Amino acid sequence: MQAGLLSTLIWLPILGGVLVLALGDSRIALARWAALATAVASFLLSIPLYTGFDTTTAAFQFVEQTPWIPAFDATYHLGVDGIALPLVLLTTFVTIPVVIAGWTVIEKRTAQYFAAFLIMEGLMVGVFSALDALLFYFFWEAMLIPMFLIIGIWGGPRRVYATLKFFLFTFLGSIFMLVALIYMYLQAGSYDIVALQELPLSFDEQFWIFLAFFAAFAVKIPMFPVHTWLPDAHVEAPTGGSVVLAAIMLKMGGYGFLRFALPIAPDAARELDALVIALSLIAVVYIGFVALVQTDMKKLIAYSSIAHMGFVTLGCFLAFDIATQTRSLAGAGMGIDGAMVQMVSHGLISAALFLCVGVMYDRLHSREISAYGGVINRMPIFGAFMVLFAMANSGLPGTSGFVGEFLVIIASFKANFWYAFLAATTLILGAAYTLWLVKRVIFGPVGNDHVATLEDLNDREFFVLGVLAVGVLLLGVWPAPLLEVMQPSVQHLVEQIVTGKLPRLTATPT
Repeated sequence: MQAGLLSTLIWLPILGGVLVLALGDSRIALARWAALATAVASFLLSIPLYTGFDTTTAAFQFVEQTPWIPAFDATYHLGVDGIALPLVLLTTFVTIPVVIAGWTVIEKRTAQYFAAFLIMEGLMVGVFSALDALLFYFFWEAMLIPMFLIIGIWGGPRRVYATLKFFLFTFLGSIFMLVALIYMYLQAGSYDIVALQELPLSFDEQFWIFLAFFAAFAVKIPMFPVHTWLPDAHVEAPTGGSVVLAAIMLKMGGYGFLRFALPIAPDAARELDALVIALSLIAVVYIGFVALVQTDMKKLIAYSSIAHMGFVTLGCFLAFDIATQTRSLAGAGMGIDGAMVQMVSHGLISAALFLCVGVMYDRLHSREISAYGGVINRMPIFGAFMVLFAMANSGLPGTSGFVGEFLVIIASFKANFWYAFLAATTLILGAAYTLWLVKRVIFGPVGNDHVATLEDLNDREFFVLGVLAVGVLLLGVWPAPLLEVMQPSVQHLVEQIVTGKLPRLTATPT
């Protein structure tokens, strides 16, 4: 295994961002190419994580460990398993289209714009690869700074309001997580995440620790009813900010549940799973109806993201009910499999949809659905891409959007018919608001004189959307490579959470 590979993936983009910042707008052409070279190099260096990954074990791999803050027993401890690896790859992959998409669109403080995304890339990789809880918290909080600047500097007219709302929601939720981490450190004498997962805790301790984690991760996903910051942040953020926010940052909440809340407080999670499932189903159904009435394309896709992330939290918490119904661990991980696939798939689809909105906004400077109509008459290639991504967002078989939703719905049937019934409504609602968007924007007669002047995709835009289209289709028809990587880690997690930490009758492993 390559030593120091994870550190390279963290610090290369951060140092690349510092370099781009130093080049500044006075050497903007060089800064652009330096940003793109850094993003591409980071992705290429992340590929050996996959090719060298042992899919037969749930153990953490590519591990690095060195003292960091000895006074607090905190170490610079990195590693990835089958749950973290896909999200690291997604992070390094998505950064490339973000850089290319902003190539000529960002006209003020361009070097700073690219630098912010590169630095944020390194910090996000750190979140997914940290095996020390204090190090995880450091990356988790530091990541807010570049996103705060991206929305606040390059955002829309209400960017200050959206930025403050985003920061306050996410920061306040994270304070509760810090309190829980400090409490567990005082009990275990270590911030090592594996040690915290194995820490014996009473039910009362688990209950409060779970609530603390829930506060942090529910806001980040975001779950109903703490979702209100997301539409504002998406609407005001520049296109690249919306892409990273939807494709990567929302996934950190789902990752946090799988890495911290479920394995550290499994018995409390079992008792509160009905609450989380209820909130997830509300997100799937209610937010779907909210998306139907939106007039702003970005806001519609933002609400769509909340509904789709409801599938992630639903899948994460179905294992308890499935194990109870089947009296076996076999199949209990299907919901988590679906949640993981849904996170990766949504990362690709949401990135593509926000980039499509960005393409139209760059031409007409409007996100209002009513400003368009008949776009396919002027932009047939763009229209084909937009329809493809819309179909994927609706869960069309053959696209990545179908795989994750299908697994979660099947897992829901194993747990409870009514869970599955309500979850399956997303197939109807998702198709309704997505196809309604496509009908009004892409098809029909040319809506106005401005639409009549539109020009189709340039080479740069075609490349960005084409790469994402390949990812959406490839994962849709061949999800096996992703599922094979996840299986051992997911099965280990299921054993941890279903067995629990308190003495009681448990399901029998098969």
